[in-house]
Amino acid sequence: MVYNTESEEAVKKGRFAAIVVCWFLGNGSLISWNSMLTIVDYYAEVFPLDLATSGKGGVGAFVGICLISAAFGVADANVQGGMVGDLALMQPEFIQSFLAGLAASGALTSALRLITKAAFEHSHDGLRKGAMMFFAVSSFFELLCVLLYAYIFPKLPIVKYYRSKAASEGSKTVSADLAAAGVQLQIKQEAEEDPKHDERLTIRQLLMQNLDYEMGLYLIYVLTLSIFPGFLSEDTGNHALGSWYVLVLIAMYNVLDLIGRYTPLIKCLRIESRKGLMIAIISRFLFIPAFYFTAKYGGQGWMIMLTSLLGLTNGHLTVCVLTEAPKGYKGPEANALGNVLVMFLLGGIFSGVSLDWLWLIGKGW
Repeated sequence: MVYNTESEEAVKKGRFAAIVVCWFLGNGSLISWNSMLTIVDYYAEVFPLDLATSGKGGVGAFVGICLISAAFGVADANVQGGMVGDLALMQPEFIQSFLAGLAASGALTSALRLITKAAFEHSHDGLRKGAMMFFAVSSFFELLCVLLYAYIFPKLPIVKYYRSKAASEGSKTVSADLAAAGVQLQIKQEAEEDPKHDERLTIRQLLMQNLDYEMGLYLIYVLTLSIFPGFLSEDTGNHALGSWYVLVLIAMYNVLDLIGRYTPLIKCLRIESRKGLMIAIISRFLFIPAFYFTAKYGGQGWMIMLTSLLGLTNGHLTVCVLTEAPKGYKGPEANALGNVLVMFLLGGIFSGVSLDWLWLIGKGW
């Protein structure tokens, strides 16, 4: 099997740079969604529940915001699916760094939102000015990440190496990426060297072999998104932090989610057992009664602690699943499995958001 790439030494030297770039790409891929999410106090002011009668934003503006949010969702699904599929055929550390970047976008947008809110809190129309400044900074960073992916990432030696390797194993999805990076492949007929060339796993086989990982990701995000951010913004009551309370809860979730995506790097904390991962994932459903009773009887300190634990476990288990699942597969299968896993992850997000309304049962309107 012959393919033209940089030397092994060059690949090793490019590893750290690739990890850093993956972190920034993860950050940029989710910053638009997190920007919409973190500005919840602004939307609560502009679009109250009595929108049809006294809402200041108007129905037209509300529908426009919903369409933009939907566009962000479509873009996020494509970017996450493509990136995780691409990185799955490389090194597990790349996926970990990308996922950490996803969480970092939440932490950074939360910090930026707190800063802009404080800076404009006492000025005329301060809430709107802070929101506009927040969106401007987020949009600029998003643009930088697009340029980073287009012109830097595909030219890294280690990225060229793994994409060339995947192409030599039969992957057709990396051809355009290699051509854009100026890599000329000369691949011998693999069927002559690999008698199992025609025994590539089908999508159905990948689905069945990794059903526990797929359902695990789905359940992680069903649980998380059924609580965060909807329940936190609607069911936390009145506390000493006032209008800052929801922002603090979102910030704590995002910060601990980021920390949780680095804890698997500590070997003794990483869960590698498939059975152990499923037990940990299912046990998270204890958060449902915990949040219910904390909102009803507990103080804001307990709610902040519980929200932090939700973020920590979400980040930790996500990285454990997505780094363990692709191990042992060749490039084409690892790429496809990465796409499939993200599909289940996003399905969990959709289901969790859809189930969020169940917290409103018995509360009235």
